[in-house]
Amino acid sequence: MKELIVISGKGGTGKTSLIAAFASLAENKVLCDADVDAANLHLILDPHVLRRVDFKSGHSAAIDPTKCTECGLCSDLCRFGAISDDFKVNPIDCEGCGVCVHFCPEKAIAFPEKTCGEWFTSGTRFGPLVHARIGIAEENSGKLVTLVRQESKKMAEMKHLDLILTDGPPGVGCPVIASIGGASAVLIVAEPSLSGIHDMQRVIKLAHHFKVPAMVCVNKSDLNLNLTSDIEDFARDEGLAYLGSIPFDPIFTKAMVQGQSIFEYHKDANAAQAVKKIWNNLSTILNI
Repeated sequence: MKELIVISGKGGTGKTSLIAAFASLAENKVLCDADVDAANLHLILDPHVLRRVDFKSGHSAAIDPTKCTECGLCSDLCRFGAISDDFKVNPIDCEGCGVCVHFCPEKAIAFPEKTCGEWFTSGTRFGPLVHARIGIAEENSGKLVTLVRQESKKMAEMKHLDLILTDGPPGVGCPVIASIGGASAVLIVAEPSLSGIHDMQRVIKLAHHFKVPAMVCVNKSDLNLNLTSDIEDFARDEGLAYLGSIPFDPIFTKAMVQGQSIFEYHKDANAAQAVKKIWNNLSTILNI
């Protein structure tokens, strides 16, 4: 089984549109949206949910007023100021450290596990999709990314599919680390700007650190041909495969508005042909 993760050093580079395009070209695959903080692959794939499961992670304190003697010890010990003068816990300020629970002499503080998101297995016109969404301002998105990837592998094994295509999160933080560990390869989508190059370089270092083979392509390449050339040179100097470039084309946005991949919307467009060339190069390297 091969697992390809499409990532980028920043948001807005076109990862999701590229994954949707690959989904319409690939066979025998499971699709996975690991960008749980801002999942949007479902906007193009229009999935019908087959299974919905709550994601529980972390804890939040809750004081039982019938047991509390208002001794004030919990408030004194809380370093986050989460306990009010009338001995109620602010769930936004509570970091779930459990100090108040441990030291409460009356055992008046409950410490339930939080439901902070949900994950889904769905069907789409391109095949099965595993995706998720985390609650507003909730943490532990890296843990949810890991869960989504695990469920994708289970789905692939169950259906005897040999490829997982994953829309990864942007940046270099915990969710990205959780998304690339143990992957067969990552495809880094860069854009030709100074900040785009800097962000690409950071995510390349991350892939090197975790010993995950990395490849590079450039989206909106004709907006700055000099920087596109610099990205190509840098990738090759780093020993990475450069798969190609995609010209700027509003057709990506038009296809997205229609809930379609670029190949469904206009398969003969120049941008679509550029994506197909990248996919062919990718297929050759990964032998898929």
